Amino acid sequence: MIKNEVDMQVLHLLGPKLEADLEKKFKVAKARLEETDRRTAKDVVENGETADQTLSLMEQLRGEALKFHKPGENYKTPGYVVTNLLKQHLEITGGQVRTRFPPEPNGILHIGHAKAINFNFGYAKANNGICFLRFDDTNPEKEEAKFFTAICDMVAWLGYTPYKVTYASDYFDQLYAWAVELIRRGLAYVCHQRGEELKGHNTLPSPWRDRPMEESLLLFEAMRKGKFSEGEATLRMKLVMEDGKMDPVAYRVKYTPHHRTGDKWCIYPTYDYTHCLCDSIEHITHSLCTKEFQARRSSYFWLCNALDVYCPVQWEYGRLNLHYAVVSKRKILQLVATGAVRDWDDPRLFTLTALRRRGFPPEAINNFCARVGVTVAQTTMEPHLLEACVRDVLNDTAPRAMAVLESLRVIITNFPAAKSLDIQVPNFPADETKGFHQVPFAPIVFIERTDFKEEPEPGFKRLAWGQPVGLRHTGYVIELQHVVKGPSGCVESLEVTCRRADAGEKPKAFIHWVSQPLMCEVRLYERLFQHKNPEDPTEVPGGFLSDLNLASLHVVDAALVDCSVALAKPFDKFQFERLGYFSVDPDSHQGKLVFNRTVTLKEDPGKV
Repeated sequence: MIKNEVDMQVLHLLGPKLEADLEKKFKVAKARLEETDRRTAKDVVENGETADQTLSLMEQLRGEALKFHKPGENYKTPGYVVTNLLKQHLEITGGQVRTRFPPEPNGILHIGHAKAINFNFGYAKANNGICFLRFDDTNPEKEEAKFFTAICDMVAWLGYTPYKVTYASDYFDQLYAWAVELIRRGLAYVCHQRGEELKGHNTLPSPWRDRPMEESLLLFEAMRKGKFSEGEATLRMKLVMEDGKMDPVAYRVKYTPHHRTGDKWCIYPTYDYTHCLCDSIEHITHSLCTKEFQARRSSYFWLCNALDVYCPVQWEYGRLNLHYAVVSKRKILQLVATGAVRDWDDPRLFTLTALRRRGFPPEAINNFCARVGVTVAQTTMEPHLLEACVRDVLNDTAPRAMAVLESLRVIITNFPAAKSLDIQVPNFPADETKGFHQVPFAPIVFIERTDFKEEPEPGFKRLAWGQPVGLRHTGYVIELQHVVKGPSGCVESLEVTCRRADAGEKPKAFIHWVSQPLMCEVRLYERLFQHKNPEDPTEVPGGFLSDLNLASLHVVDAALVDCSVALAKPFDKFQFERLGYFSVDPDSHQGKLVFNRTVTLKEDPGKV
């Protein structure tokens, strides 16, 4: 527990080590870096910048540590081929930094995408640049309208506004014209090898690799006109990638209507072909990709140069993963199909829609990404580090309320008033300037069943025989007089007397309570998987579906909450005193509120 806490605090203060941190630094350079840090901190304080702007500044410093090129200095990047197009590019952009976030609209964004969003948008913002949101919609059979909407919503939810929303399909006509030009230059050909023959990295050269240019032009036109069935013909580029993959596919046949272009096309470009050319069209300066795309960097440069178009620079960084999580689209669909989770936004998942539904504030996710930082190596973090960021934000933003999950009825036999009293409860006890809310205090109150023990174990400080307890915010202490039990011997209610807290000895504890409460449903979540790496066959031989934690969801149907939350709306957040942070679920309706537990008040290292 101590080690986890120390690791979390060090990560919070310093962030993960970058490659630059491991290099030997001279004192002069170190002093200059410290001076930059001081100036940045000073600017933040004097200018009153927001947490989002502070994050952008951090991304700027990390970008410098990764030695990113400046706009127009693409030629300083290893492997970059210098052309005269850089001058034209600078005339168009004015030396502006341009990035893009290019998701595929075939699934919901997850926590790893949050890092990509923060990096792309944050780096552009830190350098007074712009960032495009570009949908890579080149695979129509897997794309759905709900994914487009959800991706836009999540980008906005994290606090970012794209300079422009674009689609790869915006450029289908230009991409096709360039494919024809590649063939004319002898750099692409139509191939009839089947998909299974193209798999792997040591495949034999295609027998159609040297077919005449004129023949490939005719066949490619035939592909466009729908004269080949799916898988019968592809257009392939003549190059060998870093990982040994030979002649990647540029176009394939798909008879699926496109959500934007309808039936206009029956051939669609691949990622390897589309990505760099769309970057070129939009004059992207920094094409920021995760590490698995490093093997495509040479093809990225090759294709732009082969067509004599402006060539951006691709930079790779490590992905962000979490333990106890599965983020693969295919595997989440399996979880949904088997009933293990309800949908993509089930709060036990680490999709962004799920985290929002659970009550994670976007600021907390951004702060987490900032703490993780941008490194070349893949980063796999513990969920409790993300939860710590959530607590940091909610502690300052979630007003307090009182709720009882497993209630026990308590009757105050000497209640000090003829009718209920109105109690003023601070929204934030540490800062009463943030206001108060009012709750009723009546002769009948409800407490947590676990706050009473007939035969308490040593160290128990709450209500018991001969051990009074205070009721939070009331100024009263209650003392047990009688225990009412049902036929089965189960405690049904308690009878107590009360006195002013200042009229006697201070009790050992103060407990929360509710009076004249609202009934609500509370959903308590734990980790969905039992092992850190549920997809690792050495750790979970039976597969990730065999690793499900059957106690990952506990629903309390008849919880009680004070009436101060009566007008709460979906996604409103509260701290239920002594219980944790909770968020109103969209399943709530006029008759009954539903709350999701976002996180507990403190990390529980022993939880499953």
